[in-house]
Amino acid sequence: MRTGSAYHLSVALHFRGPLDLAALHTAWTGFVHDNPVLAARVDPAGPCLVPGPVPSVRHHTCTSADLEKLQEEETAAPFAPDGALARPTLYTTGPGHHTLLLVAHHIVFDGESKDVYVSGLARHYRAATQDPATATATATATAPPDRPQTPLSSAPALTGQAVDAAARFWAGRWRESSAPSLPGQAAHSLVDPVAPAPGNAAGFRLDGRRHARLTATAHALGLTRFELLTAAWHALLLRYGNTEPATAVELSTRGQAAPGRAGLHVNELPLFTHPRPHVPFQEFAHEVREELRALYAHRPVPLSRAVRGLTPRTALCPLSLSYRRRTTSAQAVFGDALDVRTEWIGFARTARNLAHLQLVDSPDALEGSLQYRTAAFAPEAPARILTHFLTLLDGVLDAPDTPVAGLPLLPPQELALLLTDTTSAPGNAGISLPALFAAQAAATPDAVAVVDGDDEISYARLDAAVRRFAHRLRERGAGPGSLIGIALPRSAAQLVAVLGVLTAGAAYLPLDPDHPEERLAFIRADSGLTLQVSEGSGPGVLAPEPLGEPGTPPPAPAPPALEDPAYVLYTSGSTGTPKGVEVPHGALANLLATMGETAGARPGDRWLGLTSLSFDISTVELFLPLVTGGRVVLVPEGRHRDGDALTGLVERHALTHVQATPSGWRLMLAAGLHAPGLVALTGGEALPAPLAATLRRAVGRLVNVYGPTETTVWSTSADIEADGPVTIGGPLANTRTYVLDERLRPLPYATTGELYIGGSGVAHGYRGRAGLTASRFVPDPFGPPGSRLYRTGDLVRLRTDGRLEFAGRSDTQVKIRGHRIELGEVETALCGHPEVAQASAVLRDGADGEQDRLVAYVVPAPAGPVPSPDALRAHLARNLPAAALPAVYVVLDALPLTPNGKIDRARLPEPPRSRDTADERVTGGGERGIVAAVLAIWRHVLDLDDLGPDEDLFDLGGHSLTITAIAGRIRKEFGVSVPFDAFFDSPTVHGVASCVTDLMEENR
Repeated sequence: MRTGSAYHLSVALHFRGPLDLAALHTAWTGFVHDNPVLAARVDPAGPCLVPGPVPSVRHHTCTSADLEKLQEEETAAPFAPDGALARPTLYTTGPGHHTLLLVAHHIVFDGESKDVYVSGLARHYRAATQDPATATATATATAPPDRPQTPLSSAPALTGQAVDAAARFWAGRWRESSAPSLPGQAAHSLVDPVAPAPGNAAGFRLDGRRHARLTATAHALGLTRFELLTAAWHALLLRYGNTEPATAVELSTRGQAAPGRAGLHVNELPLFTHPRPHVPFQEFAHEVREELRALYAHRPVPLSRAVRGLTPRTALCPLSLSYRRRTTSAQAVFGDALDVRTEWIGFARTARNLAHLQLVDSPDALEGSLQYRTAAFAPEAPARILTHFLTLLDGVLDAPDTPVAGLPLLPPQELALLLTDTTSAPGNAGISLPALFAAQAAATPDAVAVVDGDDEISYARLDAAVRRFAHRLRERGAGPGSLIGIALPRSAAQLVAVLGVLTAGAAYLPLDPDHPEERLAFIRADSGLTLQVSEGSGPGVLAPEPLGEPGTPPPAPAPPALEDPAYVLYTSGSTGTPKGVEVPHGALANLLATMGETAGARPGDRWLGLTSLSFDISTVELFLPLVTGGRVVLVPEGRHRDGDALTGLVERHALTHVQATPSGWRLMLAAGLHAPGLVALTGGEALPAPLAATLRRAVGRLVNVYGPTETTVWSTSADIEADGPVTIGGPLANTRTYVLDERLRPLPYATTGELYIGGSGVAHGYRGRAGLTASRFVPDPFGPPGSRLYRTGDLVRLRTDGRLEFAGRSDTQVKIRGHRIELGEVETALCGHPEVAQASAVLRDGADGEQDRLVAYVVPAPAGPVPSPDALRAHLARNLPAAALPAVYVVLDALPLTPNGKIDRARLPEPPRSRDTADERVTGGGERGIVAAVLAIWRHVLDLDDLGPDEDLFDLGGHSLTITAIAGRIRKEFGVSVPFDAFFDSPTVHGVASCVTDLMEENR
């Protein structure tokens, strides 16, 4: 395990004034004489420290502009294997301007040692300046002092009783911590969040009145400032969505002999809390206090001594916190002749984990530094996290009895940005669809409006049929408030029926002939149909209108009001009772206007009429061309899943616009789609990045659109550029999008929350279901009076550029061995494999005492090989934590879909439960034979006959002796030596077997 400079500590003293260099050298030598651990070296013969000569103070002259860079380089520079573990360097940047930087390894130094160092060095400096002869005589001394030295370590000896007590304490508390949810966090930060990596830091300073209020509030609540700040940090983590925050905290282990002496006298222990959103902060802070004080009783015992199978690591948790109270004033102790400033917080540019919050509390200020893994966060995110922390802390100081979930999080500037409405377009939705279509037909009567097979239908001919059908409906009593079922296959007759219903002022209800009759019967009964348009005859049935010649059609009825229903569409029928979403004419008109701008719709454009009328995205491809002077080319019934037929239509009709789900685009790409002039719109399900890249190369423009039926088809859009990120973009015109918490408060940029949508597209609600409507359509606290927001149930993150990133469903988050896993992220990672076309992930309940299992279902890419479980597992392991790796991989020809074309998780087949099935994958020759042999070794060493190839060694109680035994047996059987680190990097049979395979290849 390469730790880099993760264990380097530094403290800098900036001197302004007449610094006596000889006295400073003398002071350093005297201080090390008192603290010989700073002169110690690592014994090459064993894991202990041995005395060494006092390291000399190096002296460099530089410019003030170069000082910061030189300090950073020196802080990060490695220590020589046989050298001292402390390095003092004096930088002179001009007359009377000096900086003394001390860099020490954590083996011999800790946070409290900085106080010891500053006060001790100052004490020796004063003594040396009072006796110049002494200063001159000892300035260059480097040999160890002659007088008896104090021990190199003063850590208290651990008793068996203390270790046993700690083991009992942690037996009910310890758990591995998954990567937390933090704003601006990159997906790959989930992988090994407790490993060291290149880092950076963001800082803050709390002084003046705010610092005084911190002291007063802590005192009033009966807390230390450390306890108050720690509780505030965990409250912030809860607000970010972490329901069980965990932070490793550094605790002093100094005994009575240790104060006043440098050395390593800290132990890092994890703090687990369970903040409840509605509990007052002060109550939660006292819970944190009790948990901290429970930790104090076991602070001398390293967690590795108390918890079996704990893997070596640079940090116990992805997040950690240290707090130091400073009482030393460098100005006072060095004397009045010097102006001295102490730089307590130093960072060696190596993060020990995902993020570490370092707090230094001086008498007049609180300084903080968030030291984080650089690659794990967007550049501006860490500073924003600190701003949220201080905003929440101010809320605590103002009203500590506020519920944790009620504390403020966003500073005014960020809140204002999040609530600014930039999409208002008042002229977009003033005319209903029937009026828009009639105006277009009057403007271009001879232009082709619809292509149905070999029949090209002009606007005049279509308009005449629509008017005649609208009058037939009016004669049957249909009008505003009526609901007309459309039970026709995709055809020009279907389009006439739909436009005729709308022109009559009624609303249409799709009754897809391909849907199960039981579902259709329920919809008919539940919706309260006035009439049904279908072939045949009977009570309540109206035959479709034949498409004759235009002639002299009757005048169109008065257009419907914008608030009148335009259509009702039933959704979510696979796992619950279908519910009808009622969409008004105003919402539909706004959609067509904004999508016309988004898609660049113009007269003469050619659109593909691909989608079933029961899927609301059909409104765009059927109606948008007819209100912008284009034409719609209808896909023949039964050919909508024929990739060759669809691609043929694109080419034959020189289509300019095609809208399809990602599944539909896969069909066309597999059929060789290449249309450089095509505008491709994709939506209805998440767009995987690999598919986006392939599709973007095949078309001229790719637009990713998103929206639930309840907000009228599409609510956001994003142009996807080559090699650019795949997002769902920003809101369409007259649409407002908010990322909110459970209290309907805006969440920070890059924080995952539920997407709420408001504006002109919000539907009336669920037909005949007032209670369900009230639960999903809620008052808009940010919009005009009476406006509403729709709760989508979709999880998103708002980027600082205003684009939304889709993060899965709020109802697809699961927990595996205590780790929070988003199924959507697993599915996205699976789709990133080149041999996978589609994927779904499901957590299956365990049976007969087995653990719950994460199951992956994959559909191979067209004309490609079937991906192997080993290949999929290796692919996922590069992007997901171990807990998120599926236990079983099931290959399907196709994923089951709901009637609206979305993945139907309830119909995914149950995978085999027998361990024998898992073992079948690891038998045979070659790589599988190696996996089988390694599995047999593990089972023998661990004495577990039913151990599987994907189980974690350390979850099974493995430790260093276990690793030694397994490695020895592997060496005997295969003739290769597996490195010790391999067991920590990939602690499964598959991981170690892969290492064995690589080593054998190298030896050939």
